[in-house]
Amino acid sequence: MAFPEPKPKKPELPQKLLATLECKQGAIRAVRFNADGNYCLTCGSDKSLKLWNPHKGTLLKTYCGHGYEVLDAAGSFDNSQLCSCGADKTVVLWDVATGQVIRKFRGHAGKVNCVQFNEEATVILSGSIDSSVRCWDCRSRRPDPIQILNEAKDGISSLKVSDYEILTGSVDGRVRRYDLRAGELCADYIGSPITCVCFSKDGQCTLVASLDSTLRLLDKDTGELLGDYTGHKNVTYKMDCCLSERDTHIGSCSEDGKVYFWDLVELMQVNERALSQAVLEAGVGFNRCYYQFGDYVLLHAHVKNLKLCRPNN
Repeated sequence: MAFPEPKPKKPELPQKLLATLECKQGAIRAVRFNADGNYCLTCGSDKSLKLWNPHKGTLLKTYCGHGYEVLDAAGSFDNSQLCSCGADKTVVLWDVATGQVIRKFRGHAGKVNCVQFNEEATVILSGSIDSSVRCWDCRSRRPDPIQILNEAKDGISSLKVSDYEILTGSVDGRVRRYDLRAGELCADYIGSPITCVCFSKDGQCTLVASLDSTLRLLDKDTGELLGDYTGHKNVTYKMDCCLSERDTHIGSCSEDGKVYFWDLVELMQVNERALSQAVLEAGVGFNRCYYQFGDYVLLHAHVKNLKLCRPNN
């Protein structure tokens, strides 16, 4: 007689405060893990970009070259280059080892909110308040973008890139997905300004955060609403959200100073208090950015600290 397979144990959520880093960058605008999760980047209102080993709590390098505050950053797949964007309307390509600026891309008419490499790190994509997404060739010396995506009617607030797709969220309330293989554009109307978009790890769904204090999980191909998640507060600021490494939970920060987690399938809020209590006791105001890699979670406040949390086990 065959016995049924035991149900896999659900992963624990990050609840234990592992480290607190004093970044000394003014207000931190974004924090991002690198490709393998061993390092992270912090973007500051003091115009600097910093590279950290958050697991050891050490600052590795500081990159200076922006004219105004840095709003987003990303690392290449081989960790040799960084790209960043800011309120100075520029996108900057950096050499990680030397800290030198390789290229500066100019062409946006307003501040640049988000930036991403493609999979091969040969193209940088940037989204701006000027309602456009611009694609920049890292290998060419030409100053102009190789393509401009200008279908949005308002500013681009969030941008994600997969093997062959570009996902954008706009203040006009629409999520747009550009399928590069099929040459198609699919748009879904949310009805509220969008602050963050991301793909699920299995590539079948998209997660959308908007200024009506709601997260929505959409079927990527049909646009069908699979679930909505509420309980947090997001009516004013740009808040990050993402799915866990195995697509079992959804996480989001909130304007009430907490980080919220939901069970993806059961649509239930879980473990909000344990994580937020640890963070609040450490003196954080409200969390504006949240980014997860595996079992670890990075979050930062509107002030100066970066915090690394992990599961209790």
